[in-house]
Amino acid sequence: MSAAFRALHAQGCFLLPNPWDVGSARFLAAEGFQALATTSSGAAYTRGLPDGGMDLDATLAHIAEIVAATPLPVNADFGAGFAETPEGVAEAVARCAVTGVAGLSIEDAKAAVQPALFPREVAVARLRAARRALDGAGNAAMLVGRCEVFFTDHADPLAEALLRIPAYAEAGAEVIYVPGLTTLAQMEAVVRAAHPLPVNVLVSRPLGLTKTEIAVTGVRRISVGGALSAVAWGAFAQAARSLRAGSFEALGARMPGGELNRLFG
Repeated sequence: MSAAFRALHAQGCFLLPNPWDVGSARFLAAEGFQALATTSSGAAYTRGLPDGGMDLDATLAHIAEIVAATPLPVNADFGAGFAETPEGVAEAVARCAVTGVAGLSIEDAKAAVQPALFPREVAVARLRAARRALDGAGNAAMLVGRCEVFFTDHADPLAEALLRIPAYAEAGAEVIYVPGLTTLAQMEAVVRAAHPLPVNVLVSRPLGLTKTEIAVTGVRRISVGGALSAVAWGAFAQAARSLRAGSFEALGARMPGGELNRLFG
């Protein structure tokens, strides 16, 4: 599975959608996507929790569930590694490795909401620990170095990301992920800094860009984070509020039960 996942990163640009449960994973597989990624926010919302509200045990169970749902390789959204110290990150990553993930991301920020970046040297040590843990577990999963600087109040987030990218590569990251990029120029700068490592771009809302336009920058993969889950919640909220107002019109957007039964049968 890891070999197939690595091959996807060798050339071109592929979409890496993020299911939030078994049903959405199977639907995306049936639609012909080549790989999947978990979403911490989407998984948390199904449990009535905020993003970052799931503990390590719950997250590992969810990742294992998504891995088992389809034959596709899965990249795990593993947050900040569920620890601040490199030793703690290594322990958590070793546990995640046994789920069979083909990729695993470690963030360089301390929280999912209003994050504060770890100092650069600490972030590097945490990635090195994750790399050792994957290697020690015998899992060839790709380690994703994820820089969260665009979600902080940093004065020049792109400049800070460009400083961190080569350090993360040296620490053993095999994919670079800087969520929050919104322009082709930003993407091109990150791709140049990461070369020859592949770059993941997050598109969680309309940016006025197509996959083809993003691919021209050299970006290798595009994920959507919790966006698909949020779209589903948006449709649900609209239908529920319409129902509360006494109208049933929003229910007309439902997928036919027969189609869902054929898919999941």
